[in-house]
Amino acid sequence: MNLERLTGQDALARAAHLVRIYRSAFGEPPWCEDGRAADAFAERLTTDVRRPGFTAVLAHDHGEPAGFGTAWRTRSPFPVGRSYDLVRAALGDAVETRLVGALEVDELAVSPHARGQGLAGRILDLLRDGDDACWLLTAPRAVDAIRLYERLGWRRLTAPEAGIVVFATTGSAGAGCREAAGPTRSSRVVPVPVQGRGDALGVRGDLDRAERLPEG
Repeated sequence: MNLERLTGQDALARAAHLVRIYRSAFGEPPWCEDGRAADAFAERLTTDVRRPGFTAVLAHDHGEPAGFGTAWRTRSPFPVGRSYDLVRAALGDAVETRLVGALEVDELAVSPHARGQGLAGRILDLLRDGDDACWLLTAPRAVDAIRLYERLGWRRLTAPEAGIVVFATTGSAGAGCREAAGPTRSSRVVPVPVQGRGDALGVRGDLDRAERLPEG
């Protein structure tokens, strides 16, 4: 398994690989996304690569695209729109001290053929590149993703009744985040083998996915 860090321009050049992985990773439960979601991701990518601090990781397994992750710095003041509003609703003004300035993981995806090898953790580790101030969000129904982040030592910041799940690493930005975060997913961390769909994930899974998770 080969992993490489990508700049924004690199990510655009490899967009077809990223979209291919996205389709395979998020086309099954609990996400059940269709081709339109993958097209929307491809469109978002053209804007996301211009965000300050954007970075990406692409994994290949014997030449076959196997997984990827994207991340960038959370700007100040804390953004609005996408799922940022849900994060603020869950954490309140603490987002300004806990999350602003930290690396936020937007996407983490592993293709079905590459799961069960700890690849998600390896992608997160390379995305972080030694950064100990990171955060991400996912949906409550993404049980496999939540278990992975917990096994990797990420600390859950949101209450059980919240409609989203926010995780942070040990050194998240600001004193509040350091208190809330546990030892070091995504921004997402050390490679840990996971079984089944454990590393099939969508990290915070993009900031929109928590809102799109189907009911029932």
